[in-house]
Amino acid sequence: MKSKLSALLLAAPLALTTITGCNLSDDTSDEIPSAGTSTSRDASDATERVSSEIYELIGVKGKASDSRPTVMDCPKRDSKEYFRILHSWSFYPAAASDLAVAMERLKTELPKNGWEIVEYGPDTSKNRNIALTADNDRNKAGVHIVQMSKNDPPKLSLDVVSGCYKVPGGEEVERF
Repeated sequence: MKSKLSALLLAAPLALTTITGCNLSDDTSDEIPSAGTSTSRDASDATERVSSEIYELIGVKGKASDSRPTVMDCPKRDSKEYFRILHSWSFYPAAASDLAVAMERLKTELPKNGWEIVEYGPDTSKNRNIALTADNDRNKAGVHIVQMSKNDPPKLSLDVVSGCYKVPGGEEVERF
């Protein structure tokens, strides 16, 4: 069964075509689950830590792109009070032959580290890229990873997204 948040996020605007989320609640609504109360900056830092944990699980030599998280709205919630964080980044293995090794390691290591793989296999693109979607209830986050073997250079494309945060009372959502 695919997670409710993953399915909802995959229906996001085309500019964010490979976003995932997390199945953090057992209800049957399409609502994105709560990630708690936080400022935008603190939530951004937490999402970057999740990305760093995933980077460590890759286990092959390579380089990650230098990108910062961004603040997004939570559908059906007041955008002045609620937000979620998206951190999109890429991993470029030192050797192209290590790309499949990196993806296989993630498929093996993510479940050992609290992630539930909710989807794995070829995507619908003409390249039939291997895609992995996983949720982590503890981190209140989801990840969507695409193995882009035919890119020049080959890479893993990763989107880490949080559940919906609510800003503390008296604060506003900071957009960046």
